[in-house]
Amino acid sequence: MKNRKYCSLSPFPKKTTVGSHSRFLSAMALAATFVLAMTSCSSIGRKGSSHMGKDISQIKKANYKAEISCHDPEIILADDGKYYMTGSHQVIAKSEDLVTWDYVANGNCMFDNIFDGDMPAFSYVGKNEDNGYSIWASNIYYNKTMGKYLMYFCTTSSYIKSNLTLAVSDTPGGPYSYKETFLYSGFGKNDLDQTNLKETLGDTDLSRYFKYGAYDNKKWPNCIDPAVFEDKDGNMWLVYGSWSGGIFTLPLDPQTGLPVHKAVEDSAGSADMDPYYGYRIAGGGHHAVEGPYIQYDPKTEKYFLFVSYGKLTREGGYQIREFRGDHPWGPFQDPSGKVLGDQEDYFDYGLKLMGNYSFPSLETAYMAPGGQSVFLDKEGNMNLVYHQRFDNGSEYHEPRVHKLQLTEDGWYLPEAFERLPEKENGNGGSEQKAGKSEAGENHSLFDSDKIQGTYYILRHGTDVSAKIHEAEEYRLQGGKILTKDGKKVASYKVKNNSDKIEIRYKGILYQGTILETKDEAGNPVREILAAGKDNQTLWAVMYLEK
Repeated sequence: MKNRKYCSLSPFPKKTTVGSHSRFLSAMALAATFVLAMTSCSSIGRKGSSHMGKDISQIKKANYKAEISCHDPEIILADDGKYYMTGSHQVIAKSEDLVTWDYVANGNCMFDNIFDGDMPAFSYVGKNEDNGYSIWASNIYYNKTMGKYLMYFCTTSSYIKSNLTLAVSDTPGGPYSYKETFLYSGFGKNDLDQTNLKETLGDTDLSRYFKYGAYDNKKWPNCIDPAVFEDKDGNMWLVYGSWSGGIFTLPLDPQTGLPVHKAVEDSAGSADMDPYYGYRIAGGGHHAVEGPYIQYDPKTEKYFLFVSYGKLTREGGYQIREFRGDHPWGPFQDPSGKVLGDQEDYFDYGLKLMGNYSFPSLETAYMAPGGQSVFLDKEGNMNLVYHQRFDNGSEYHEPRVHKLQLTEDGWYLPEAFERLPEKENGNGGSEQKAGKSEAGENHSLFDSDKIQGTYYILRHGTDVSAKIHEAEEYRLQGGKILTKDGKKVASYKVKNNSDKIEIRYKGILYQGTILETKDEAGNPVREILAAGKDNQTLWAVMYLEK
């Protein structure tokens, strides 16, 4: 494919200290060795044992097709027992099984009044660069106090001039009625009166929002990508922001669904709080961090923050990162213990859940996953939904749903393949077998001998780039991870009679979970999902002979 860029690094690259020319020659030699190995049918390094995994020539290849397109997707399970997905560009779709989706609205029919009269949702931001009106990142939440479905969304016309707005409906599929614009960004001193800042904050000094007379976008947010979440006590919060001054959270009033512009008392003054924009929890300096979503998890008693890094185009390095914290206002840390601020090396912060990648059973490599959110399915399991582009030369995108699995050290990792229908695969994802993991999922029970065999392994790295990380063939045997020519590159240990595994590579411990399921082509597979303190996620897939 034109402009295709595959990552040339092995999941377990060798350390080198030689010069760039020698590194190039070494890389060429390694590539030649890999090509020769791929053309050989020998079992070098297997010490006479069986393949314990289906030969790559025998596996089926396919990609899941959603048959709908929804950017920045968010899903709720409504009171009618159906799932509703919404996102950018006035899209609502519904499904009963999270696999087959039908449009309810697609570019129209989502609102009943937003383009009426003076169109107050757009009176401040105006038209976008295409001379149209932008409606992005819609988010639906059922407010029990109001007895209404609330839709939070943003209108925008530039990289800083944006609004957060609210609409309501009696039904999850709408139509929704625009009610109010409640948060503004990108204003200057000349158009400050078009906002609600003075009304909200009263007679106070507003100079902190400006730099050289213009909006200080490296310090303050771009008001887009809103998402509602509940804290451990059921209180409503809003998280939002993109690039610019970072990611912010605000408490919401359940009586109105609108922000409460004051500090939460038990934050003890330890958080970075602005009375208008709320708590700054990540990012800043106009770095490529956006699309936030927060989910409280009672199992771990942690708040999990998911964000997108990079540019959202196919080759823009778009990807999904994860942090966690003890409060809605943070601080949110990654596995290495670091908190994301406005650091220039922001790409070294946050657990990279996925970026561009390919497995042998995928017809087309996946690229630029992002715009993510998290939801609970009918069984109470956590799922990750996001939009996905492809290595096909276009910017076409579709939504994807992957179940999340909890590691022993308390990080949620997505399964490597799209969730399957319940009728095909037990609980709509990992296959139900005897035994129950600490995450509450039904998994098989394993030991170090049972999982031996050939796997296709990839580490997602921490790069923000167009490179595609391709899974490469390795063998798990006797506690060792071996290359095709029998060289040890890492070690592993299964917590006997469980679904938990530890992988150690160059002194770094990756903790993970093991499950058996099916991939998108219908091949039975065993997956190992693991994460390390280097903020990298490791996926290993065996194609099973059953």
